[in-house]
Amino acid sequence: MSAPDAPAGRVDHGRLTRLLGDPGCAWLLDRIRRRMERAEPLTGPVTLAAPTDGERAAAERLLGRAPSGGRSLSIRLDAVDTVLCRSGVSPDGLAAAVIALTGPVTLLSDARRREADAWHDAYTPLTGLCSERPELTDWSERIRVSGFVRRLARGPETARALLTSTATALRSLPTDPAVSLPAFAARTLGDAHALDDGTPLATLVHSGIRALTGFPDGTGAEWRREAWASVGLLKDALSSTVLTLGLRGTPVLDWATDTGEPAVLTLRQLTRNPPRTTPPVVHVCENPTVLATAADTYGPACPPLICLQGQPSAAALALLRHLHSHRAKLLYHGDFDWGGIRIAAALLQRVPWRPWRYTTVDYRAAAGRSPMAPSLTGTPATAPWDPDLRAALDELGVRVEEETVLDDLLTDLAP
Repeated sequence: MSAPDAPAGRVDHGRLTRLLGDPGCAWLLDRIRRRMERAEPLTGPVTLAAPTDGERAAAERLLGRAPSGGRSLSIRLDAVDTVLCRSGVSPDGLAAAVIALTGPVTLLSDARRREADAWHDAYTPLTGLCSERPELTDWSERIRVSGFVRRLARGPETARALLTSTATALRSLPTDPAVSLPAFAARTLGDAHALDDGTPLATLVHSGIRALTGFPDGTGAEWRREAWASVGLLKDALSSTVLTLGLRGTPVLDWATDTGEPAVLTLRQLTRNPPRTTPPVVHVCENPTVLATAADTYGPACPPLICLQGQPSAAALALLRHLHSHRAKLLYHGDFDWGGIRIAAALLQRVPWRPWRYTTVDYRAAAGRSPMAPSLTGTPATAPWDPDLRAALDELGVRVEEETVLDDLLTDLAP
């Protein structure tokens, strides 16, 4: 509620402006309004430290006498109220005078209640969404309680618009067949750039996608791209690729396998037309040299092999998840160094695999055959598939790259 306006005929605006409206009284008006907003009594002293000569002179005119001396300036609100009432400047007292000079005063309790009501209403779009998609209920409550939306929106009105668009996008996911992210944004939200990286809407929708699909937490551009792809939204469907050899199930893969050549598959191809057949076992390596040498050695007879070329791309993950979901057993090998261990551990969090000559026993055997192996550098990492591997790398302190054990890997790939 707001304090009532003072009757216009009961305030002498000219005299009031000269007294309480003097610039030297601005600090006093501000203090009084704050008390009124908090519904505190307008009694007792208010003090200003280090007042100017102008502020002292204004206080003297207001009270009709010099205020108490000292370095600070202290004015009793009771005294001001008495002066205004007895002089006829504001017969209804100090509160009416302040309202006449500065406008209605809204109680902070009322303002907070209205803001709380507005924020409650702002989440209404999520209520409807969760009634249709119950799997998003926990996510909805989490972003409400955590203040996530408040950090993204300037106020409840902005938040409601943001959540309305978020609900609209999530209702339309996943998409089948897959589409580009800008095309989806244009069709669903009316703006091809609505889900560009860094926008509050993209942040919220991306968060909802992970709740919708159970996509693991992570960071970085590749992780964001994979999360979008998990619901059929292709953020960069052509630049994300994976290198394969010996796979079949599409015209491109069949031709490449028949000629013994490696194939480069894009994320777009994998989301629109994944392999229709699945081999029982697929080997996975980290470095292209392994795949290229296997192609040279075995040609069309080489068993299925996939190369990550370092950190697994969105395309690589899409292919591996597809193969795993169709019951292919994935066997993985990487470099025996801290970077290789991290790549393998990150892949294991996303797709189950079994080690392919990638255990403590294999490392010790390879290191023993490599007297000139380079020294191990970098920050140690744990190998979840073989807890003893970290200790072995620490003990021997050498790197064993895939190229060093290439003959062993080729033996395993022999048709």
